[in-house]
Amino acid sequence: MTDHAADRKAASGRGSATEVFAVFLKLGLTSFGGPIAHLGYFRDELVVRRRWLDDRAYADLVALCQFLPGPASSQVGFALGMMRAGWPGALAAFTAFTLPSALVLMAFALTAATAAAGPGGGALHGLKIVAVAIVAQAVWGMARNLCPDRARAAIAVLAVAIVAFAPGAFGMVGAIAAGAALGLLLGRAMPRPADNRLALPVSRSVAVAAIVAFCALLILLPLLAEQSRALAVFDSFYRAGALVFGGGHVVLPLLDAEVVQSGQISSDVFLAGYGAAQAVPGPLFTFAAYLGAVSGLQPNGVIGAGLALAAIFLPGFLLLVGALPFWDRFRTMAKVRSLMQGANAAVVGILAAALYSPVFTTAIGNPRDFALAAAGFVALTAWNAPPWTVVGLSALGGAALALIG
Repeated sequence: MTDHAADRKAASGRGSATEVFAVFLKLGLTSFGGPIAHLGYFRDELVVRRRWLDDRAYADLVALCQFLPGPASSQVGFALGMMRAGWPGALAAFTAFTLPSALVLMAFALTAATAAAGPGGGALHGLKIVAVAIVAQAVWGMARNLCPDRARAAIAVLAVAIVAFAPGAFGMVGAIAAGAALGLLLGRAMPRPADNRLALPVSRSVAVAAIVAFCALLILLPLLAEQSRALAVFDSFYRAGALVFGGGHVVLPLLDAEVVQSGQISSDVFLAGYGAAQAVPGPLFTFAAYLGAVSGLQPNGVIGAGLALAAIFLPGFLLLVGALPFWDRFRTMAKVRSLMQGANAAVVGILAAALYSPVFTTAIGNPRDFALAAAGFVALTAWNAPPWTVVGLSALGGAALALIG
């Protein structure tokens, strides 16, 4: 295809699901660095190089996905695939971007027990330690962006106190609700955004159906979970995916509440997988594939991984589809923006609480562990080292500490 023909095709906004799959498979294999980095990769590949859309439309789409609960980069990818090739394109984008890291983490889950029994035990301990550095970096960065003033910093501290006295999913929901209420009370919204419009093939009737499905599943799944172990797994991961505000790392305390505190998985196994998830490209939510596969309860293995993966992504996509036709009006409402700022500040507090327990208390057992975690944090924040290199070096460091004894 000539350059002129490619330009005409890009400008038309029409493509095939096969084209979308190929583009997002490349991104799924190469997009290291977490959600913010993913958005940069998307812009470079699809706005700058391929010209599927312009910068203003892309910025508006990113704003929507950062506003909603769920995995922001995967939601952006889903919407980009839909813009390019309709509903088949949306499915192709999600599958191609998610599959590489999900397969790697599922394979790690199925071999982790063997590795822990041999010389790889120290390396697995290193993966737990690097989780301390990575979550600390996430708390640091989110606090600067989401708690830039005294009021929102106070909301974050209040959220820490709420989850300290009411651990688990109930306390987290309460902390987010309290943060949202305080944000609405303070009323410090960002300036009104520019009047852009998103052109996506979603009707209002489809949007309403998606919102109804989201709410129905959130209410009915806990009631049906006792009827089936498969429904119980789906319920746990669906609820975690439905409550993630502020970035992929926030899924850590939510999943801990669902699978560790319920006794399905030990903290050691949980943190080893979380550390490994930092070394693979693609969305952090594929950590669910590891948890579903390694769970001590049935269904686990490949079936458990598939159930967990579908459940954790589904609520974010339902909310995205439900919001698309209404976003242009909704985002201009000052009260809504104030509410979300308060909720996002509370999320920082929730993640800070998770940094202490279970992350720090499980991974750090002595000053040597702490030194390795501190080195990882400095490498990530001061040296801007790629997360996958820090994960690899921490695994080697854990193995070295095990040999030293």
